[in-house]
Amino acid sequence: MQEVGGENDGATHQLARFVTAEAPFRLTGMNVRVIWRRDRYLRGSDHISFQAQGYPAARFTEPRENYNHEHRDVAVVNGVQNGDLAEFVDFNYTARVARVNGAALWALATNPSTPKGLEIHITAPVGFSGTNTTTLTWNPNPESNLTGYEVVWRETTAADWTNVIRVGNVTAVTLDMSKDNVQFGVRAVDQAGHRSPVAFPQVVTT
Repeated sequence: MQEVGGENDGATHQLARFVTAEAPFRLTGMNVRVIWRRDRYLRGSDHISFQAQGYPAARFTEPRENYNHEHRDVAVVNGVQNGDLAEFVDFNYTARVARVNGAALWALATNPSTPKGLEIHITAPVGFSGTNTTTLTWNPNPESNLTGYEVVWRETTAADWTNVIRVGNVTAVTLDMSKDNVQFGVRAVDQAGHRSPVAFPQVVTT
């Protein structure tokens, strides 16, 4: 991934972008902000075990933790109540988190699946693009209700996809754009306008 600048473009990162799009504040009452680390600083939670097995996985957490109420025995220490007790749970916050998870799971279950086999083609030798155009190919999705696909792209400094090119119901496209300057992805779109998570291309040499 490093040689194409795709450190923030793995399947987990695309899942995170998908969740922010499908679980907006107007539906969930929650602002979801993606942090481009594996987990909190020098820490690692259960989702990492799934990532290690090749599954896209992310962790939802509050931005400012109260360490008195996690990984502590239930006890009063120096006049401060420690422990994970119900009285310290923000149930309104928990409900908003549940709405984010529900919206994301619903979209994953009902939207088109991520396009498979996405490739970006370069000219030999490896590492030399050889052209200022960009050719992408992918496998057709299995859904019968697709209207087609969208190529998404962004500047390398942008956190999320900022531009969309509708390419129709095809499985190959050549764009008059240099792959040196931007990142590309492809997503499927169904007849209701639902969009899949974005696929990030693998490099193939032609």
